[in-house]
Amino acid sequence: MSAAIMLTLPTPNALAADNLSLAGGADGSSKASGTSYGNVKDANTGTYWSPNAATGYVSVKWGSATTVSSAVIIQASGGGSINSWRLLNADQGSVLATGSGSPSTISFSSTSLKKLTFEILSASSAPRIAEFETYASGGSTPTTGPTTSPAPSPTGGSGTPTGQWPSSAGSVKISGTVSVSGTFDGGMKTYCCIGDGSQDESQDPMFEIANGGTLQNVILGSPAGDGVHCEGTCTIRNVWWNDIGEDAATFKGTGGGTSYVIGGGARSGSDKTFQHNGNGTVSISGFYLSGSGKLYRACGNCSSSYQRHVKIDNVLLNDIDMVAGINTNWGDTATITRVTISNSSSPVVCGKYKGVAKGSEPSYLGEGWNDSNCKVNKSDITYK
Repeated sequence: MSAAIMLTLPTPNALAADNLSLAGGADGSSKASGTSYGNVKDANTGTYWSPNAATGYVSVKWGSATTVSSAVIIQASGGGSINSWRLLNADQGSVLATGSGSPSTISFSSTSLKKLTFEILSASSAPRIAEFETYASGGSTPTTGPTTSPAPSPTGGSGTPTGQWPSSAGSVKISGTVSVSGTFDGGMKTYCCIGDGSQDESQDPMFEIANGGTLQNVILGSPAGDGVHCEGTCTIRNVWWNDIGEDAATFKGTGGGTSYVIGGGARSGSDKTFQHNGNGTVSISGFYLSGSGKLYRACGNCSSSYQRHVKIDNVLLNDIDMVAGINTNWGDTATITRVTISNSSSPVVCGKYKGVAKGSEPSYLGEGWNDSNCKVNKSDITYK
């Protein structure tokens, strides 16, 4: 096994130009012991705010009117699950957006305001909000057009993924796993290479993200070993895999919570792209995938069995076999919206499996539509 490379990097100052919250203040309804309102705007997903009950609100605010059109809510592990929420223009008390379940990227009509409020209307217990990011433009669907900026907006821009690939801003040679704590911004450079590009399960990852960490603006060269490992909850933002190899990313955290894949893309895989071995939820938005077996697979024969959930929204998939594979006997769910599939022969959107103990192979049960496990309507899928 290769030795780990330990890197301690500050959050790049350039990100302040994108995340408007970093330049603002914060307040809210209440705060649990040991938490702070300011934790939602410190660019550190290892800290968080939590209300002292299952409901409450937190706000970001500015000294002068600021134009905002999207927000990103990043939850820390260990908190309650959000059942319903709303986003408010706190200047006027008007509702900008509402939703159910744990939100990720929230887009709304561009609004000039001094205070924006995220309100938790119901939850299983007190949620933990690690970051309440705000942006002047963007949304859940990054452009897949080329970008060489060292710190593009975390959603990569706006618009539906087109399948174009980003330009590299340079090359970085690594000889072992890069351990990420906090935020690692790669400046759109290509990091290369470890492993042999095969499906060998014993390969090391190129990046290993600690609980609450963020990996962003990185291109993974080929071969990329076992891609990226998330040890707890993590955010993978505007990350591109030139060659998927074994898996693009593996989500290993067992403390609950939600991990996010926001933007980016991957190509040239033969099996899974995102492998979910732990528990909790993986949210994938604005992603482009070309030439792979599955976009997402909940592990069906890992050493520990968990209930797992995936949310997939606004993705472009080319030459794939399956969008998501889940284990219905363990209560897995897949919520799938706004998917475009091209150049694929009879692709399965939501594949149901029977999960089994390690050492056996899960059995395929068939495709599901609009049921308790496969939460997807045929109208949400566009074929080209």
